[in-house]
Amino acid sequence: MSTRVDLKRALRRGTGRRLRLHPAQAVVTGFGIAVAVGTVLLMLPISKAGAGGATFVEALFTATSAVCVTGLTVVDTPTFWTPFGQVVILGLIQLGGLGIMIFASLIGLVLARKLSVRARLNTAAEAKVVGFDDVRGLVRGIVLTSLVIEAVTFAILFVRFLTGYGYGVGQAAWHSLFHAVSAFNNAGFALYSDNLIGFAQDPVVCLPICAAIILGGLGFPVLLQLRKEFRRPLHWSMNTKLVLWATVVLLVGGTVYITVLEWNNPDTLGAMHPWGRLLAGFFQSVQTRTAGFNSVDIGAMRDETWLGMDVLMFIGGGPAGTAGGIKVTTFAVLFFIMMTELRGEGAVNIFGKRLSRAVHRQAITVVLIAVAAVVVGAVILMLLSGENLDRAMFETVSAFATVGLSTGITASLSPAAQLVLVMLMFLGRLGPLTLGSAIALRERRILYELPKERPAIG
Repeated sequence: MSTRVDLKRALRRGTGRRLRLHPAQAVVTGFGIAVAVGTVLLMLPISKAGAGGATFVEALFTATSAVCVTGLTVVDTPTFWTPFGQVVILGLIQLGGLGIMIFASLIGLVLARKLSVRARLNTAAEAKVVGFDDVRGLVRGIVLTSLVIEAVTFAILFVRFLTGYGYGVGQAAWHSLFHAVSAFNNAGFALYSDNLIGFAQDPVVCLPICAAIILGGLGFPVLLQLRKEFRRPLHWSMNTKLVLWATVVLLVGGTVYITVLEWNNPDTLGAMHPWGRLLAGFFQSVQTRTAGFNSVDIGAMRDETWLGMDVLMFIGGGPAGTAGGIKVTTFAVLFFIMMTELRGEGAVNIFGKRLSRAVHRQAITVVLIAVAAVVVGAVILMLLSGENLDRAMFETVSAFATVGLSTGITASLSPAAQLVLVMLMFLGRLGPLTLGSAIALRERRILYELPKERPAIG
């Protein structure tokens, strides 16, 4: 009898150990469950307009794109999905934007008014913060900030749709809510078959959406610090300064690049008046922060414009937010490492502070994994679809960086090629380091060091 009791206890202990996930594993698992639930809901006949339900690939692709706040679509969102299906998509966007673990912690706060240590670890992993002493305040701050920005964007769009386009109250409210949530979460889903091309020269629609995208792309740590210390820039962290500096440079540079190259293109900016061209050029530059809306036909752009947008999308937005890409901080860190090496200096100093050497390795690791994912994905996409390099690379970068911009080939790709984009979206949203940490069962600490030797470089 005692042997049987001991066996049961051992099994319970073993099961408990197996269910205790590393925080990074919990984040990956949470996103995976959300995608699975979203896929099932979108496959229901009530989610699809017309007879029957969506296919598995259509539902999986849409659910992954929504949870990973990408915006790539294989079907026309306003005509293919019913209002129920669109509500499911909106819920997945909000869930994916806030983060599964943050959302779960919010539920825990509301129901139990407390967080376990493991819940705090999971939330800290999702929000990419060091330490978890004030995770309760972190969760509340993130949710409050998200809702306020979405509410302000909603109010502006609601008034514009109601008074400027003749929408009824219900239609104006629904369209405003959907696009406000989609914008702040950098999702890029729209309730129009041509996305936002119909509003290309309307600043009252385009600029609030751009503002929501930029704020969402800054990342929650930056937003929370700006809310507390907006008037004390000397107290800003290196992360905040890097994100703001890089965001401004990339937005301005992207606007100039896209506007100049497309200025005389009759299929994009060429048919607009000068101020409309500037607005549309700025709008597309903002979208490369990983939003995915478009106010011009991306497929009609010049190849040179696509290449520049590939670079901007690959860089992405700020960390620990709704943006994707390798993040502007990674790009900025590599830039300062390069400048330090060119000047022949030893330590990398940024804004009066020395950069940790561990960050060097992390930045290089992220970039190399991202480059490998994009290159391999583009090659596979070319083999499966027969598309040329320009379009395949654009689609691959857009998926990995969770942008959602497309040259128009997504829906025409084979199911196998679409599944490649699904994997890229999932990898890009969670981040190479998060997935790598989730796969690793434990961290290896080496208690010795080998002799140094320097190979020839260059």
